[in-house]
Amino acid sequence: MMRTPLKTVRRLGSAKEGSDHFWRQRLTAVANLILIPLLLLLIVGMSSADYSEVRRSLAHPVVAVVLVLTLLASLTHMRLGMQTIIEDYVHRDRHKVPLLMLNTFFAVFIGAICIWAVLKLSFGA
Repeated sequence: MMRTPLKTVRRLGSAKEGSDHFWRQRLTAVANLILIPLLLLLIVGMSSADYSEVRRSLAHPVVAVVLVLTLLASLTHMRLGMQTIIEDYVHRDRHKVPLLMLNTFFAVFIGAICIWAVLKLSFGA
């Protein structure tokens, strides 16, 4: 294997994470293919319901679990996709690293808020 001294100094070798990232992105895509239609069926099914009926439906444990799984799969898929875009199109490390951190923080923040809302509805608070 040939390595140039510059490559060694800059540590631009393989991170050995490409296949893991690839498979996580594919796994979340398949999960979304199953979960998003269930979410859409739920939304369409409750489109003519009143507020109390919607709260009762969302309080059902199966519905709450499906909503949380949809959130986790969608946000993970979004974070992985944005990570790929940032890594491919942002070339300066001084911009890339903060953007990758913000990408993760954004996904975690939105996920926490959404899961808190689902749990609050689910437990009837």
